[in-house]
Amino acid sequence: MIDVRENRIGQLSGYAKYPDIAYFLDRLGHIAYRYEPGLAPSPEIRTRYRETKDWPGYEAAFLALMRERGFPGGFSLEAGDGAVAFLCSEPDPERCHRRLIAELLSNHWRAQGDAAEIEHLVKPESPRATPKRRRKHDGTDSQ
Repeated sequence: MIDVRENRIGQLSGYAKYPDIAYFLDRLGHIAYRYEPGLAPSPEIRTRYRETKDWPGYEAAFLALMRERGFPGGFSLEAGDGAVAFLCSEPDPERCHRRLIAELLSNHWRAQGDAAEIEHLVKPESPRATPKRRRKHDGTDSQ
């Protein structure tokens, strides 16, 4: 698990707050924890996005920042790592920097001839959010 949040000890992090997250990952799943704040967006990029909600602008600024920081060129994993998960605060990958990081790294590895697959770990939809079919007393279906 690679933590790409700028602030890993924030009060809103709950059990995902450091050092708790490292402890739980190790004890419950034998999963190594690594902190990479250099993969977090700058406060200026986040502030601009909160004010404008301009995702294409955020994405362009974040990708420029990653190029400036030399990512993914100097990024390496420990020997034997087969799967990597990026942790941040956003619930969905569509508008999250962890998706951008995964895509950059995946493209970099593929360009080197390595296999790379991205799988987003997201919370499944609530059963209450999906309409269910019910039988009416007359035997027909309804939504």
